[in-house]
Amino acid sequence: MRGESLIRLGVLVAFFLWGFGVFGGLHGTVRAAGCVETVTAHVTAVESLPPLVQKRMETTVAAIAAQLLGGRHLDEVRVSAAQDAAVIHEVFDKVLVGYSVAQVDVFPGEETRVEVRLLPWADVIRSVTVETTVEGMPPEIEVLVRRDLAAVETVFEESLLGLPVAASDWTNGVLKRSLNEYLAAHLPEFRGDFDVIPGALTRVSLTVYPRLPVVRRIDLSMRSDSIPNFTLLNHRRRMEERVNHLIGVPVGFVRRHAGDFTAAFAAELDSLPDFRALSLQTQVTLPRIDETVDVMSRSDTEKYLIRLEGWADITRRHNENHNVVFRFHAGYRPTRRDEVFLETDFAPQAVVWDGKVGYARHFTPSTRGILRYDMKGRRFIVGGEQQITDRWLLRYEYRWSDQKGEAAIRYRMHDFLSLEYVFDKDDSWLRLIGNF
Repeated sequence: MRGESLIRLGVLVAFFLWGFGVFGGLHGTVRAAGCVETVTAHVTAVESLPPLVQKRMETTVAAIAAQLLGGRHLDEVRVSAAQDAAVIHEVFDKVLVGYSVAQVDVFPGEETRVEVRLLPWADVIRSVTVETTVEGMPPEIEVLVRRDLAAVETVFEESLLGLPVAASDWTNGVLKRSLNEYLAAHLPEFRGDFDVIPGALTRVSLTVYPRLPVVRRIDLSMRSDSIPNFTLLNHRRRMEERVNHLIGVPVGFVRRHAGDFTAAFAAELDSLPDFRALSLQTQVTLPRIDETVDVMSRSDTEKYLIRLEGWADITRRHNENHNVVFRFHAGYRPTRRDEVFLETDFAPQAVVWDGKVGYARHFTPSTRGILRYDMKGRRFIVGGEQQITDRWLLRYEYRWSDQKGEAAIRYRMHDFLSLEYVFDKDDSWLRLIGNF
């Protein structure tokens, strides 16, 4: 009896050593021929057994059996199979909660198989309801978080359904590991904690909260090539309120859902009455996504071209009364290639107004011909523009009345400021152009 007690004590010690990571795997291995080389375990229950719990139990039983049987001669194991089964029965029964071991069978062989049958103590879990709370996120972000968590219920169902109510605490480790694996695959920017309220109808309270780093600053830019940029200032505050919802959101989450955010920001602007009236379509990009996020919106329309610009000529010797000019351009595009327009120029030094009507046609996306009629001077002006790159532009115009041409090369320094070098047969000068 003393020897049997020592064997049982050794098995218990081996089990707890395995629990702390000293032993692992589903089997034990030896080298001698005619001996037990591997041990596998199969655990079943009268009621259904959750797959993840079953796997954990089988790992435990295999570790116990491997320490008891591994390396022993098969003849010896065949003789003591019933006694070994009783030892496994007693050890495993002591660590179980919510189940009792009904039967253990040992089938000796080089690959020894151990089968364990369990009986649940009382009622089992019939259904699992998960209530999720998203901490610290505004409603727009919470919608996306919940979309990523759409199937999180399966994590808890796989571990709890069919489990005795009394055994629910025994699965915390399995649940935590499974939840972390699910979040790593579906919502890696958030952590999760949960509480289980066991019962035949088990309720799980799941809370997810953001990981660092998070967005701390937003840099918003609003631009248009079709309407004056200053008109967008009317909507800047509204747009800022919307994009500031990204503050406090994990950086990785913003990167992963960048398409959702840009589409939502664009829809916010395009739904405004004046945007709909001008058929404006907005494209939003996030050029930089870090703790500082850059948001760039560009709102343009294919129907109209409305511009307000001013220029100041530097080092120009002739026509000094027109060194500073403001121009308002209002055009309508019946097709993508064609435009009819009205231009009004104002020279503040001479308090002079000029008006022109015109027609422009795009021969290619980067080449445009322009015909203007100066209503005050009663003369035609013909010209053309060639877009070389996004920043460089060549232009030329010829005035029939005085048979004088003017050519220029323009460099766009940024959306609001350009620099031109202009020359004609009499002079050359620099022109600074502001786009309002």
